[in-house]
Amino acid sequence: MPLVPMRQILDEAAKGGYGVGAFNVNNMEQIQAIMQAANDTNSPVIIQASRGALKYSKMIYLKKLMEAAVEEYPHIPVALHLDHGNSVETCKMAIDLGFTSVMMDGSLAEDGKTPNSYEKNVEVTRAVVELAHPLGVTVEGELGCLGGIEDGHGAGLSDEAVKDHLTDPAQAEDFVKQTGVDALAVAIGTSHGAYKSGRKDPKTGEVLPPTLAMDRIHEIHKRMPHCHMVMHGSSSVPQELVDIINKYGGKMPGTFGIPIEQIQDGIKHGVRKINVDTDSRLAITGAIRKVFAEQPEKFDPRDYLKPAREAAYQVYLARMKAFGQAGHAGDYKPMTLDEIKTIYR
Repeated sequence: MPLVPMRQILDEAAKGGYGVGAFNVNNMEQIQAIMQAANDTNSPVIIQASRGALKYSKMIYLKKLMEAAVEEYPHIPVALHLDHGNSVETCKMAIDLGFTSVMMDGSLAEDGKTPNSYEKNVEVTRAVVELAHPLGVTVEGELGCLGGIEDGHGAGLSDEAVKDHLTDPAQAEDFVKQTGVDALAVAIGTSHGAYKSGRKDPKTGEVLPPTLAMDRIHEIHKRMPHCHMVMHGSSSVPQELVDIINKYGGKMPGTFGIPIEQIQDGIKHGVRKINVDTDSRLAITGAIRKVFAEQPEKFDPRDYLKPAREAAYQVYLARMKAFGQAGHAGDYKPMTLDEIKTIYR
């Protein structure tokens, strides 16, 4: 089975009332772990790469790894998505490489750091839609800005500044209408990375979970019930994974993630794509640290990358079940890019 359009995966998720995890990758082990989890849970899946990942893998290696993934698991619907494209040119490069979906993050300027005007966001996002849809490629846009920085991308906004850049439901309706995007990433108070909250208990100093504006998702879904929303910065940052890292020499105090229950609430109200990156990074790092600490004589990369792959697999397995995508890989016949062009026409 060739890579499928992400639009179809999201459309089918909407019909079934579930969400689909979009997992960031940088190497072979992550792709193998994702595909094994998708196979074991019979899940459709979205694999995505950031600009940083494409640079790290030199692009062609990632493309060939994805070709191997769909060849090994021909029964699993898989979309390959560009995460946080910063320009029309970057999106075109991904499309030329064979990506079936791209994100034009026009919420930020091309430097990936400076918040854009609404008008500029509409302009660049619409330009990517006009480029991608005739080729059958799905487009995700973003309205509002997230906190945190990941892979060099993000405005690095404080908790207070994030409040001023949350997605406005009325503006979201206009944005989707003007751009024609297939999916809308919403800013509701989530952040990239493992440090998602600056909130602390005034008495104990304990880090508190970030305050999410779930009402924004509810309102957007009410206004646009068929809009596929995307939650970025949605790693749960499980404490047990952080504890493993810290137990074996790491220093990661004050981490916090997004509770699964809040993600599931989002899924009930139109969220169809959930981005997860940090959780697998934590799992991989903890597993490698454990091998180095307990077996310092080891030097073969396979000795630590195998347990790292297994740790990532467990994360992907849990998320696929929690998001509800498990069991849905065989619900529909995957479309090709040529076939989905008819929808856009």
